[in-house]
Amino acid sequence: MALQDVVTREYTINLHKRLHGVNFKKRAPKAVKEIKKFATLHMGTTDVRLDPKLNVQLWKRGVQGVEHRLRLRISRKRNDEEDAKEKLFAYVEPVFVASAKGLHTVVVEDDA
Repeated sequence: MALQDVVTREYTINLHKRLHGVNFKKRAPKAVKEIKKFATLHMGTTDVRLDPKLNVQLWKRGVQGVEHRLRLRISRKRNDEEDAKEKLFAYVEPVFVASAKGLHTVVVEDDA
């Protein structure tokens, strides 16, 4: 995987297995950490930024009511800041679907 290219993919992440056995008061914060870890693994960048809509999606049912599966659109973009440590960053945003069950990873073509 070349880190030079800018790419956007849609993933389904199973948070249920990643949050199994986690204390109820730590489930939503742990979900945020797991999503960042997932994006780091799949995009190869340590700079991961979450969309505010994703944060609302995670926390809408409270600290312990995190959804079992989420559909995410993860984009690897160029970092335009002058003093950036990395050239690329990953931007994670939610994709609103009726059911995230059974959906596969899809490469999204950007028109921008």
